[in-house]
Amino acid sequence: MTDEATGRLLGRFVDAVQPVLPLVSVWAHGSLAGGDYQPGRSDLDLIAILRRPCTAAEERQLGEVHESLGSASALASGLHCSYCAAGELDDPARLHLTWAHEEFMRRRVTPVTRRELHDFGLVLYGEAPAALLPPVTGGQLAEFVVQDLESFWLPSLDHPERWDRDIWVDLGLLTLARATVTLRDGRLITKAEALCVLTELGAPAEVVDDIRQRRYGEPGPASQRWIARRAELTLTFLRPAIEQLVAQRPPSTG
Repeated sequence: MTDEATGRLLGRFVDAVQPVLPLVSVWAHGSLAGGDYQPGRSDLDLIAILRRPCTAAEERQLGEVHESLGSASALASGLHCSYCAAGELDDPARLHLTWAHEEFMRRRVTPVTRRELHDFGLVLYGEAPAALLPPVTGGQLAEFVVQDLESFWLPSLDHPERWDRDIWVDLGLLTLARATVTLRDGRLITKAEALCVLTELGAPAEVVDDIRQRRYGEPGPASQRWIARRAELTLTFLRPAIEQLVAQRPPSTG
């Protein structure tokens, strides 16, 4: 599942949270659960289920837990966890207390995350997702994927300054590939699989190779000339690809 350092961090996290919160379960999703986790590069995506919402005092203690973990392990900066009361899991639109990017915020547990948890979520503590988390239908999953493309990714293409950054290039292209497979086959794929799908979709080969090297290899420093060219290639490919995928959305089946 993980390398030794990541395993130790996850164990320390569960041990530290248990005395602070009314903990029911802790689950992992994302790359960690899907078998594509890259230590030091991938985030640690977790969901903690509580018997009830945490109080303000517990939230302060929880912040201290995360800060102490960050002092002990560099990997903790990528540890993201949403804290959800078991009785509030029915609504995918509900916002839950979340620690991410070294601060608290409110986030949804999206239909994609919910399907990941049901299909291949890892149980780090307590009960399995199937015992607590409502299932996600194929229609719900497809509707969310299309909405995400339409309401987030298409408007993001109107901000070319963002696409000089690695994170935008990586997530934009990988999201397209994963959405393509989800809408076509109703299944979720890893980032490694998504890179192969990008090639099949005709994405610029040099950009796909760039993502692969930064995720799995030992890339050298990128020149400003390449960064600008990469952004141009990505934007030129992504807009028509997303527009075509959205236009071909499958009919809702529930």
